[in-house]
Amino acid sequence: MSFIARRAFSTSVRRLSAPADAQLKQETKRNPELYILGGIMVAGLAGAGYYFGSSPTVSTSESAVSKAGMPWETGSAEGKYRYFPGGDQSADPKDAPSAVNVVVVPNVNLPKGLHEKYNKWGKDGY
Repeated sequence: MSFIARRAFSTSVRRLSAPADAQLKQETKRNPELYILGGIMVAGLAGAGYYFGSSPTVSTSESAVSKAGMPWETGSAEGKYRYFPGGDQSADPKDAPSAVNVVVVPNVNLPKGLHEKYNKWGKDGY
């Protein structure tokens, strides 16, 4: 780049930034609480950055479960997964719960016909 171009670009940057610096200094003299608010914002963002940077994808509610077998490995006709209760591989394996959420609502007063129609708890296949 030529000397003239370098000189033109450097002075234009200085010329454009000078009013902004003066206005910033004027505003901070008028509103000194901006320093306090700025410090709080920096501390909050630094804390969030430290927290998410230290363990971004760790889940605390999961634990490893020993699998007794997959349905296609055990020859199960029902297609249920099996697991060792408590992770103890010497215990007999149990059928894993369904992947579909099941909600049991106790003490529901429905007419007998509606109860039989909608209550699937304890019936075959559920």
